[in-house]
Amino acid sequence: MSEYDTNPFADPVDVNPFQDASVTRATQGAIHNIREYNPFSLTEMKDSSDTTIPISAVSSQPAILQTSVEQSPQESAATTAGQANLIKQQEELERKAAELDRKEQELQNRTPQNSGVTENNWPPLPKFFPVKPCFYQDFETDIPEEYRWICKRMYYLWMFHSVTLFLNVLACLAYFTAGSEYGVDFGLSILWFLLFTPVSFVCWYRPVYRAFRSDSSFSFFFFFFVFFFQVAVYIIQTVGIPRWGNSGWIASISMINTNLAVAVVMMVVAGFFTVNAVLAVFLLKMVHSKYRRTGASFTKAQQEFSSGVITSRTFQSAATSAAQGAFGRS
Repeated sequence: MSEYDTNPFADPVDVNPFQDASVTRATQGAIHNIREYNPFSLTEMKDSSDTTIPISAVSSQPAILQTSVEQSPQESAATTAGQANLIKQQEELERKAAELDRKEQELQNRTPQNSGVTENNWPPLPKFFPVKPCFYQDFETDIPEEYRWICKRMYYLWMFHSVTLFLNVLACLAYFTAGSEYGVDFGLSILWFLLFTPVSFVCWYRPVYRAFRSDSSFSFFFFFFVFFFQVAVYIIQTVGIPRWGNSGWIASISMINTNLAVAVVMMVVAGFFTVNAVLAVFLLKMVHSKYRRTGASFTKAQQEFSSGVITSRTFQSAATSAAQGAFGRS
């Protein structure tokens, strides 16, 4: 029965490879040389510190993936054009900033002179005269240098306008001496001189003076509106329609056969009216060109008008009276 005690599934040749003599000698020698490793021991830490890389030696620059992008000629041209456009815009902004700084410096230079109360100096009347000057005018102080020339020319145009209206009175007086039926022209010429001389000063010369002094958009638009009608009046006066109080070309030419001396005097005044019309058109174009450089606009004019009306004491008193009346009735 001994044969039944054996394992039928056992390998008849059961050989353990680790029982080999060479493997046994190798493993026994390695076991004796192995020691326990403690990474926190002083000996191990001392040995490891010799090979530690200092943190300063590590580069602080982030890792960047270098890519090579090739641009087409069209993309390169577009990029160059965009850069040129940006440079041009930067130069334009720098130019405007320099101009604003210059204007601000001019205003600061003029501020100490105008910080106090200024006395009116126009019209230049004697001190003993009972009527005092009504306006203050100083081109050197109030008007920037680049606008001073055109502003003075507008003042000279107003003076020439006033002289022409006075000569028109004399010409219409001569016209009246040639015939009593021309008395209407003489009377109207006196009215035009007394009316248009101060009205022109207040309605179109002073607005353009204020516009150049304070860069006011509202003053510019008010000047353009009034001066356009002034140019139309100059043209009518140059034509010289009879019975309108103007010794223009039609009225003066009609007097050649009647009275040559009166016709010559009237022709001289008609020439003055013609010069007024030509100078007015020329200066209107110059003021408009200066206006376009100042940065004024219709929107700014509306804002200035609104703020001026709201801050006006007359408007405030009228609004207060209206409100009190409304609450009183309620």
